[in-house]
Amino acid sequence: MNRTTLYITILLSTLIIAACSSEKAIKKGDQLAAINEYFDAAKQYKRAYSKIPSKERSKRGQIAWKMAECYRKSNNPQRAAGAYQNAIRYKYPDSITFRYLADAQVKNGDYKAAAKNYEIYLKYAPDDRMAQIGLKAAQQSMDWKKNPTRYIVKQAKELNGQRSDYCPAYIGEDTTMIIITSTRKEAKGEDISGITGQKPADMFMAKRDDKGKWQKVEKIESDINSEYEDGAAAFTPDGKTMYFTRCPIDDQYPRYASIYKSNRSDASWTTPEAVIISNDTLSSYAHPAVSPDGEWLYFTSDMAGGEGGLDLWRFYIGSSRAMEGITENLGNRINTEGDEQFPSFGPKGELFFSSNGYPGMGGLDIFCATQENDTVWKVTNMMAPINSNGDDFGITFAPGLYRGYFSSNRGDARGWDHIYSFLLPETAHYLYGWIYEKDGYELPEGVIYLIGNDGTNTNFGVMKDGSYSVRVTPGVEYVLLGTCKGYLNAMQELKTENVEGRREYQRDFALPSITRPVLIDNIFYEFDRAELTKESATSLDELVKLLNLNPNVTIELSSHCDFRGSDSYNRRLSQRRAEAVVNYLIEHGIEEERLTAVGYGEEMPKTVLKKLTETHTFLKENDVLTEDFINSLDNEEQQEICHQLNRRTEFRVLRTTYKLYE
Repeated sequence: MNRTTLYITILLSTLIIAACSSEKAIKKGDQLAAINEYFDAAKQYKRAYSKIPSKERSKRGQIAWKMAECYRKSNNPQRAAGAYQNAIRYKYPDSITFRYLADAQVKNGDYKAAAKNYEIYLKYAPDDRMAQIGLKAAQQSMDWKKNPTRYIVKQAKELNGQRSDYCPAYIGEDTTMIIITSTRKEAKGEDISGITGQKPADMFMAKRDDKGKWQKVEKIESDINSEYEDGAAAFTPDGKTMYFTRCPIDDQYPRYASIYKSNRSDASWTTPEAVIISNDTLSSYAHPAVSPDGEWLYFTSDMAGGEGGLDLWRFYIGSSRAMEGITENLGNRINTEGDEQFPSFGPKGELFFSSNGYPGMGGLDIFCATQENDTVWKVTNMMAPINSNGDDFGITFAPGLYRGYFSSNRGDARGWDHIYSFLLPETAHYLYGWIYEKDGYELPEGVIYLIGNDGTNTNFGVMKDGSYSVRVTPGVEYVLLGTCKGYLNAMQELKTENVEGRREYQRDFALPSITRPVLIDNIFYEFDRAELTKESATSLDELVKLLNLNPNVTIELSSHCDFRGSDSYNRRLSQRRAEAVVNYLIEHGIEEERLTAVGYGEEMPKTVLKKLTETHTFLKENDVLTEDFINSLDNEEQQEICHQLNRRTEFRVLRTTYKLYE
């Protein structure tokens, strides 16, 4: 035998051995897949794929498809996406490959690529609703990630181990203890599941210490844990009865998930008993949840009479004999042709569940269902950050609060689940401000009246510094009245935003004194004339509001000049200016009998109040800005300031009983 012949013989032998080896791996993979041991089956297909020559494109495509299906069914979207892409590369003939690839890409957060593959698939199957939902999910999820809700989500590292941890549950009203389902090494069974590649799950417990910190997670030493899969616990409101899922295994014939219950006896749990919901032994019953009134057991099942896939059902567990044994499907108000799983209840009785049958962000998303009437339910996606491109499920709430825990496999390349905490910051809108004397200081004896179009009608005093703070309701219109004995009332309006989160609004009240003159700010006249400028309208309109708010008040409206110019000229000019203000008020609806115009010219120089000394430190309280005082100042700038202070328009309350007794 020459050398060439020898090489050919060796090559042929190698190819034959490889072909035999690949066929053996394929056969073994088919056997494992047939009994749903997808984790182990994928290993066999991967071994076979590596031994098939690249020129055998059809065969490579078939094995890539089988491998991808095993990854999909064992919830490993990253590997599934790669395998489906290989199936497409080798022209695997089934168009569903594009949809399953897109599903995996959504779970991987690759929304742009997913949308492209959904669109390709929908050309072959335009009526496929699940693909339509997937496409919508891929398109909207990018926006949801950019614009998350107010929930704060963090991984609860103190509750997580080195394997899968999921389905947290408080024990009734007790938030010092929590039950989780876990495949960590302390779980009772010894076998590694051919389906998940992990140990069968058991239930574990964590307790809080005196400081509220979770202590080490410990396995529950009780018959509620078996060598099978045990978990997804739920409790009656009093915490005395536990319902959970058990997935028994039998080599002789198929066994399906069932719901068991156990009663609490002191610190331990009794031997669990199966809950017989139906005589149908070929359907699964899982993920129990007890209604807030303790009357119904909600669960997930694939039994006949549903909408397709896994549906949410409920089973009567209350005390009424007339209702005993009633089982109801929640119908298409909640259920879809996809899978609805992991029901639970929120602080206000809302039904929470996970589904892949509604547009979501990938895998299972958590939804909230609220009942609007007897027949209509509103189903809302919880969006990011509660939901992600992974599977999000098994949410539990601390009693009465929008905070708690849920489980997700986000960010885990193996598809393993972990516990996450969540918290919705309180929606709190506050109104604050001060009540003080106009041109003066705080009024600690002030009282504020608050009236809202939601029926609010209250009043409250202010703090010693004149400040106040009160909580208000979003989306409400309020009228506020600031009052204090010896002062005119002042009104403010407020319309709160109809939004969640924290908001603050400020409304201050500057109350004019009844006993001394009150400066009207920002009143301007044409130079050396009595005509009001447009800039004066804002302040005068506020004075109109003040007079309308205090209808029993009459006032003297006075105008003052500095001492430059003759006495008679200043008196005439100030009189005309005072009358101009009065005429404006009359034109805007104030009765003429309530108004008296007086022009004092330079006769009444301004008396300095303490508040004014904070702005003009060269002045002292009770200084009178006479001609002699101003001329005594060496600084020309200070002299001009005093002239400006003397040029003013004021009002003084004359009566507070106008038409009071009519």
